[in-house]
Amino acid sequence: MKILKSITFATLLFLSVGINAQSSKDKKIIKDADNAKEKLMTMEVGLDQFFNTSAGYVVFPNVGKGGFIIGGASGNGVVYEDGTIVGMADLKKLSVGLQAGGQAITEVIFFETPEDLREFKEGDFEFSAEASAVALKSGVSVNAKYRDGVAVFALPKAGLMADASVGGQKFDYTPMMK
Repeated sequence: MKILKSITFATLLFLSVGINAQSSKDKKIIKDADNAKEKLMTMEVGLDQFFNTSAGYVVFPNVGKGGFIIGGASGNGVVYEDGTIVGMADLKKLSVGLQAGGQAITEVIFFETPEDLREFKEGDFEFSAEASAVALKSGVSVNAKYRDGVAVFALPKAGLMADASVGGQKFDYTPMMK
């Protein structure tokens, strides 16, 4: 009985540490996403209209991209619905082809309608092979429009890579615990 109590206590302690680690990771991602959103809103590139009128959006504050022939990208982000955080997202991409280099970017995906956002949250959301992001630069006016209910923007943070595509990106959504 004493061994069983020790195992149960150890299991609960392990689970508690895991939950706290996850929530501190999420808190950092949320803080980074809020900072990225604030920066994007002050760049005068026209994104404020998307933040204010979209049904929802996902901010991936730190997406790492890299490759040489075979490449990939990954990042964690925050999902907002009507300006309120509703969950976390995970981005993955694997690509093969002519590519070289590495880059860190901020990526934002806007959803035009509640149905478009719901499709993302239900899973199996993936960009078609030809999809690409609008690259943002300070002082550049953005006249971008939604395509198939989605608008994607990327702000390079560091590095250099000859690839602006988002085609083939896959996403996972995890709702926030209430």
